[in-house]
Amino acid sequence: MNMTKKHWGSVEGKEIYLFRLDNSNGNYVELSNYGATVVSVNVPDKHGILQNVILGFNSLEGYLQDNCYIGATVGRFANRIANAKFTLDGTDYLLEPNDGVNTNHSASAGFNDKIFDYYIKDDHLVFKYLSKHMSGGYPGNLEFEVSYRWTNNNKLIIAFKASTDKKTVVNFTNHCYFNLAGNAQKIFDHRLTIQASSIIEAGEDYIPTGRIIDAGQLSFQNTRIVDRMTAVQSHIKGLNVCYVLDGYIPKKQQLAAVLTEHHSGRELAVYTTYHGLMLYTGAYLDSKVPGSRHVTYQPFDGLCLECQCFPDSPNQPDFPSTVLLPGEVFEESITYAFNTKN
Repeated sequence: MNMTKKHWGSVEGKEIYLFRLDNSNGNYVELSNYGATVVSVNVPDKHGILQNVILGFNSLEGYLQDNCYIGATVGRFANRIANAKFTLDGTDYLLEPNDGVNTNHSASAGFNDKIFDYYIKDDHLVFKYLSKHMSGGYPGNLEFEVSYRWTNNNKLIIAFKASTDKKTVVNFTNHCYFNLAGNAQKIFDHRLTIQASSIIEAGEDYIPTGRIIDAGQLSFQNTRIVDRMTAVQSHIKGLNVCYVLDGYIPKKQQLAAVLTEHHSGRELAVYTTYHGLMLYTGAYLDSKVPGSRHVTYQPFDGLCLECQCFPDSPNQPDFPSTVLLPGEVFEESITYAFNTKN
């Protein structure tokens, strides 16, 4: 792997860089220390044509104006927390509501617009950030790292690591929007398989009820995205559903989903150590700055496959715990593996 770096701008006097990781086949990803963001993933189609298969911006300005978490690392707690509060050991922690009365993606404490330090370790590019005690209402000084590795067989391996000096709650994910067609087509004709027979039941505000239910008509087995949108018959546009991954084994990466696009022949296989996967079909995409395809992003231009813990876990006693204690080290990972089929 070959790594290069160029100056991309500055924010509040801090330098922002664009990193490029090339593999031996000439395929590459671009990353930035602004939001520990994946800026582009450039892989060939079945004819060998190299294209970017995620949504992104050609300049830093696009990310400064973005409110859709495009390509970003999400933390301290990804997804929603009901009523912007949770309780630990009898103490109520009040967060910042930014999604009605709820908190989504940690509001102002979110990592998506933070400026990360960085270092290189072997063939990994590592972004590092200290989220201070009570930032956004979350307890504990949280030391966080996310590492990226780009392999010669087109795998982007993402590893999260965190520790705290006070009992806290954590949940991290990556918020890439995928479009394997590599152009301005919508994602309706992409086909998706998710290794899950159950989902988290949620209300119209996407807050879990606490029940895990059969996926039913929301199951994906090489299913066109648009077919599941039609089947839902809901006034909520698109899909924003958390899947309970089958066969979960702690700390072991397993296949979570496979996304394919027929015309390009591209395939994305997603592996993770997490127990949940959030499918979001980009219903609220609305960028102010033209993206890498020179048009502003609109609903359904890309979809997210966000491997993570379950939403609102701090308020759901029957969900796996997201508590992190002093002395513990949080470690989870995601792999995006790209391939082509004729």
